[in-house]
Amino acid sequence: MTESVGSVRSIALGLWVRTGSRDESPAQAGLSHFLEHLLFKGTDRFSSREIDETFDSLGAEVNAGTGKETTSVYSRFLDRHLDRAFDVLSDMVLHPSYPDIDSERDVVIEEIAMYEDEPQDKVHDILSTAVFGDHPLGRPIIGRAEVVSSVPIPEIAAFHDERYVGGNLVLAAAGNVDHERIVELAGEKLDCPGLPGADGPAEAAPGEINPRRCFHVKETEQYHLCIGGPGIARGDERRFALRILDTVLGGSTSSRLFQEVREKRGLAYAVYSYASQFVDSGQVGIYVGTRPDNVAEAMEIIGRELARIAAGGITAEELERARENVKGRTTLSMESTLARMNRLGSSVLMGVPVLTLDEVLAALDAVTLDDVAALAADLYAPQRLSAAGVGANEDTFRAALAPVSEALAA
Repeated sequence: MTESVGSVRSIALGLWVRTGSRDESPAQAGLSHFLEHLLFKGTDRFSSREIDETFDSLGAEVNAGTGKETTSVYSRFLDRHLDRAFDVLSDMVLHPSYPDIDSERDVVIEEIAMYEDEPQDKVHDILSTAVFGDHPLGRPIIGRAEVVSSVPIPEIAAFHDERYVGGNLVLAAAGNVDHERIVELAGEKLDCPGLPGADGPAEAAPGEINPRRCFHVKETEQYHLCIGGPGIARGDERRFALRILDTVLGGSTSSRLFQEVREKRGLAYAVYSYASQFVDSGQVGIYVGTRPDNVAEAMEIIGRELARIAAGGITAEELERARENVKGRTTLSMESTLARMNRLGSSVLMGVPVLTLDEVLAALDAVTLDDVAALAADLYAPQRLSAAGVGANEDTFRAALAPVSEALAA
């Protein structure tokens, strides 16, 4: 899948694989993320150093990412370097040789340790556990140190060979690119097994979810708190209304939570809402980081704003402001070839229609007050919400939850 942007001199190229932490068993937790790291460690044709030197010599950016349902490896480079970049990137993804992986085990274990020291990040995974429980969607993408430290190379290779197959791959490019040349290079370089890909996730998302309260005790200067619940799937037509709802609630500086919690009362530096979508489910969440003596007041305001938006939706003024905000951010993002490539790769991989910019803007224009109100009442009803926290004392956290949900505070 390619998109030509003739006004630039660069290409963003990515290989997208339909596998992520959701596809792992508990004994494999973190294997997708670890494998993503190992793709950079060398192939039979290129050593790790040669990979680094090649992309540096091209003045290129190269990176990768693992999600709950996808893994991607991508690069952005000058258009004249397409053949060379394609050659190295495809070899990395399809033919890793796993030389000297012990040093990379240590790197990933250090990454996990760093993550454990960042409660403002860790609390989001705790919320996922609270929402999805023992389901794979409830596990952290980064994985467990004991798995990374001990998984043998044959198991890593088998994991790769089972998932990095033709039916699970999408090749995406955006920029000053010729589609036919990409097709030619794919024919030359993507000699992966033409096996069928996964029809869908190995384990369907839970149909019924019982709200939970999860807390991680850690001595921190702030309490890091999240409220959230099940969301909507990637292809759900309500995703356009959700972007507007999220913008009004906590996704912009004029949002209700930002204004009430930060601007008016100075209770937090960081407070925001967010939404994630999966192939058959999703998650919504709200985060706030605040000092112990502000926890109760911050949660009281969040509970009040959630009740207001669930009961009454949003105003016409908020709708128009949020609509234009989302339209503006969407349009500006399309000026990035990397963003365009990411949109192509993730959409095609997960079976979501690739809409033109005009179609996306039209879908946002079609969102009504009733659409947003119905979605708010569904997603932010108190009986659907779970809670997660990181801090020194769980009692402080639990007591502050009553304005959000009496059941969570019980």
